Amino acid sequence: MGESMDNEMVAVPAGPVTLSDRRTERSWAVEVASFRMSAFPVTQAWYAEVTGERPGTARGELLPVEGVSWWDAVRFCDALSRREGLTPAYEVRPGGGAADWDTTADGYRLPTEAEWEHACRAGSTGPRYGPLDEIAWYRGNSGDRIHPVGGKQPNAWGLYDMLGNTWDWCWDLYDAEVYGTYRVLRGGGWSDEHWSCRASVRRRSHPTFRIDDVGFRVARSQPGP
Repeated sequence: MGESMDNEMVAVPAGPVTLSDRRTERSWAVEVASFRMSAFPVTQAWYAEVTGERPGTARGELLPVEGVSWWDAVRFCDALSRREGLTPAYEVRPGGGAADWDTTADGYRLPTEAEWEHACRAGSTGPRYGPLDEIAWYRGNSGDRIHPVGGKQPNAWGLYDMLGNTWDWCWDLYDAEVYGTYRVLRGGGWSDEHWSCRASVRRRSHPTFRIDDVGFRVARSQPGP
């Protein structure tokens, strides 16, 4: 189950998505190009295979990796790209305080916030892509712990655990004018109430932040024709 689960990438079709922010009461439309996203959050086994490290507190090969910062996720993406002979998407600037994204690179990267929400919705228009107990581990059913990936129903495009279990780091800055370098988190986690596990919910944190309900999944831009 391990390797095929880790490496399974799902084709996400192009399409429009409207993002919204409750704090600023602002919404904005984005046209998302087709891309690929990992069917599952990055697991502890995959993270250890690529980096040699096992962060976080819970132990289990098929548990989502957690206790990883945004910077850890960026470094994983580049390490995975090099391992597979692909062009790394990110260049970390000297001093490690910032990273540049080469949008022409064929390597692995974090999804943008718009890509994440478009992929999560999978053509659905409600707050979730299915009944919460059937698709997500959250406070109401998790038994106060993280669970192996793929234990709940996927969305219509074959993506698992988009809601619940662990929050996903996204590439985007949350609101640079107000929050500086804070990056976007999406999806809700195993200890969150039901209202946090919705396709539109935005959370933010410092890129060095590590906690036991935050992980990530990887994306790749579609190669050109």
